[in-house]
Formats: sequence, structure tokens, C-alpha cells
Amino acid sequence: MRLKVSFLPLNGMTGFRENKHAVQGFIYAMLKDSEYGLRHDEKRFKFFTFSDIFKDSRGFYTLLISSPDKGFINTLYGNLKDRETIYIGKDEFRLVEVKKFRLKLRRAFQTGSPVVIYRDSRKNEYFKLHEHRDLKFFLSRLKENAERKFNAFYNDDFHLEGPIFDRLIPKLRRNGKLDVYVKVVKNGIPFPVIGSNWELLEKERIKPEERKFYEFIMDCGLGEKNSLGFGFLNPIRG
Repeated sequence: MRLKVSFLPLNGMTGFRENKHAVQGFIYAMLKDSEYGLRHDEKRFKFFTFSDIFKDSRGFYTLLISSPDKGFINTLYGNLKDRETIYIGKDEFRLVEVKKFRLKLRRAFQTGSPVVIYRDSRKNEYFKLHEHRDLKFFLSRLKENAERKFNAFYNDDFHLEGPIFDRLIPKLRRNGKLDVYVKVVKNGIPFPVIGSNWELLEKERIKPEERKFYEFIMDCGLGEKNSLGFGFLNPIRG
């Protein structure tokens, strides 16, 4: 399930630079005093993600939030729908639109925020496509991570047969490199998160018994750091 939040700057602000930690803080603030109010302190998967902020065709700043947990999205919607303004970090915005919706599962996806995978989590080392050049490792870790989250959410023991995707097309940066370095600022301290964007992530055939799994990753996100706004997926029509 998904939530679309559209907004415009207030107080004469002419530009807006996204800080994913501030967006995460905004989401947690909208969950305060609900059953999800302590989600950020729990030492477990958070089961939500959000897109990079983009400008839609009307010129509104737009944020998409997704989760396989219907109650999570309904709680956000209930706490946002009657508001006139919101804060993201220290910046105030006029709330233009809040809309709940679902998307039909497709065989192909593209990313709405970079996909992040650890090469060595103990060393806080991220996998870099341009440097490590190991697509087999990348796909294996994506699959392993997705299975762990799915099984934790549904209390299941599901294992996907074969690769998680059969066809992949990365999105190149203007400098010809694949990896995206995102600066995240927490408590005034910046740190980089390294990931990659994809024009296409395709599974040739999704079996009936696999639909629930792919619906889950479509809403929960792909890879690490989903609750910090990484690994957001959009299904591709056609």
C-alpha cells in the first residue's frame, strides 16, 4: 500500500535540498501516539520505505511512502489528511494533497531511490557496482535480504527458487558511473550512503506462489536501509 504526499514551500523558500534523515523524522513524527509510535526505537525491520522527493507535473514536491503493512499507511494518512502544513526538518511546507492507493504487481520494476547493499556490514562497507563489479554477489545479497524481511513480516520460511531478477539495466550517472553517493545528515553529522539506481529490474515469470513475495518487496523496498528512504520500487507497465 502507498501514500502520496504533495506539498509546496512556505516562508519564501526558493529551493529545497532533501535530507533523508529529516524525511524519516517527518514520517516518525506523523506516527507519534499511535501503535507505530515506537517503531524507530525497535531493533528489527521497520517494513516501510519512501521515494526520493520529486516534482510532479503540476510543480508540487511529492513524496511516496510504501509499506506492506496496511495499518502503517492508514495511520500516516489519518494523521496527515486534515493538516494544512507539515515540517520536514526545519522547513515548513503547505500540504497540497494526501492520497492512499495500491499498485498492481508487474514483472518489471524501476527504482525510485537508490538500492543499497552491504559488502561487509561489520565494517560498514557498502557494495559498489563500479568498483566491485560482481553482479552475482549483488543479486544474491538482494535475494537473501528480501527473504529475511519477508519471513520476518509474515513469520514464514519462504525461499525463492532461482534469481530474484532475470534482467537488469542500471541507470548511469552523467559521469558514466553507476554508484550514487547520498549524503545523509544526522544530528548535524553528514555520512555517505552508497547505492545504485536501476531503469529495469525484471523477473521473466512470477509464479502464483511467488506473487506475495514480489508484492512485499514492491511495498517494503529492496536492499538495506529501506526506512531511511532507500530501495523504493515502482512497477513498470507494459
